[in-house]
Amino acid sequence: MAAKLGGQGGGRFSLGQNSDINVTPFVDVMLVLLIIFMVAIPAATVSIKLDLPPAVPPPPGTKVKDPVLINLQQGGAIFIGDRGTSLDTLIPDLTARLNQEDPAIPAPEQRVYIRADKTVRYGDFMAVMNTLQGNGFYQVALINEELG
Repeated sequence: MAAKLGGQGGGRFSLGQNSDINVTPFVDVMLVLLIIFMVAIPAATVSIKLDLPPAVPPPPGTKVKDPVLINLQQGGAIFIGDRGTSLDTLIPDLTARLNQEDPAIPAPEQRVYIRADKTVRYGDFMAVMNTLQGNGFYQVALINEELG
């Protein structure tokens, strides 16, 4: 609460206008909000315990298998590795490539990586994703490049 203690002229009981901002209610509200956030934040940071298996590196001398990449380029060009394909022949070409890489695992259960140029339209990218998921390829990973 603020009061004006001195003034210029006027009568004995004339206080005049007080044009100063009264910040006391603002500070009270801010302190209440600060206390609310201090109480609420620890409840929002609940951690989930995961039992992850230990990371075991491959034995020395073993060759790591190269991933199968689907490259999307500007203009709608689609490549599996370095071989061109189209949206219509994507699944047969991809299945043949995955069976060539590892015939022991069924093709839809193998991981596929997608890399797209930054100029590729979102609709073209989603057409490839929908084609893959519509044919049972759910192990899809996206590759991005860090800007630097």
